[in-house]
Amino acid sequence: MAANEPGQPGGLNQTALDQFSHNLTPPRSALAIGAHPDDVEFGCGGTLAKWAAAGCTVHHVVCTDGSKGTWNPDADVAELAATRQIEQRAAARRLAGVNAGEVRFLGVVDGELENTRELRGRVAAIIRELQPDVVLGHDPWKRYRLHPDHRNAGLIACDAIVAARDPHFFKEHEHPHHRPDSLLLWEADEPDHVEDVSSVIDTKLSALAAHESQFESTMKTTDSDLSAFDDRIRRRLAGLGEPHGFAAAEVFKLIPDL
Repeated sequence: MAANEPGQPGGLNQTALDQFSHNLTPPRSALAIGAHPDDVEFGCGGTLAKWAAAGCTVHHVVCTDGSKGTWNPDADVAELAATRQIEQRAAARRLAGVNAGEVRFLGVVDGELENTRELRGRVAAIIRELQPDVVLGHDPWKRYRLHPDHRNAGLIACDAIVAARDPHFFKEHEHPHHRPDSLLLWEADEPDHVEDVSSVIDTKLSALAAHESQFESTMKTTDSDLSAFDDRIRRRLAGLGEPHGFAAAEVFKLIPDL
């Protein structure tokens, strides 16, 4: 997997298997924070689907409008942004079913996301309102990452957790401070936590398929046949799971005791 391909990594050297934790107890609620529509499904879709099946309420925050997610230089970017909101809501429903929670869009222009006080405050307010037990996001310290939105979305998630948990940040917020139990970072170079997603691969793929506008640019197909893409994702998840005895897995950097 190239350093800048979205989602779960490939080709990891998972030699220190005894350092990995396995399978968090499904939380009461989870909040996944992605840079663009579809990033959550790539990064942790299987884990969220598994937790939702166990009763977890799954919330999404999407930081940018996704308006640059096309190779067509003549695309109507406003129309694309609107389409991607529809696709993201559909993907969230496919992942979590009746346990699909809020889908919040920050609306920053694609490619222009920055880790500002204003955005940290907005995400901290969402954490305080929705009170997730677990937050999931991009690993902002991934080496050789090019896309600034992924890096900055990860920083915003980390910094917003600190702001949300401590009572003297953003005292103007409507809701009181809230401390999640843990943070899972996807796209990590050095993961130390694995989630068995063997039973929910089809659900993850179905959620990814909701992002029809991304078939060409991200999934590398020009029609509705996603079989090659599906096979690629299945092989990657199988490769991540095999060292741990799982048929398929997603891996993360786990930061507990927030």
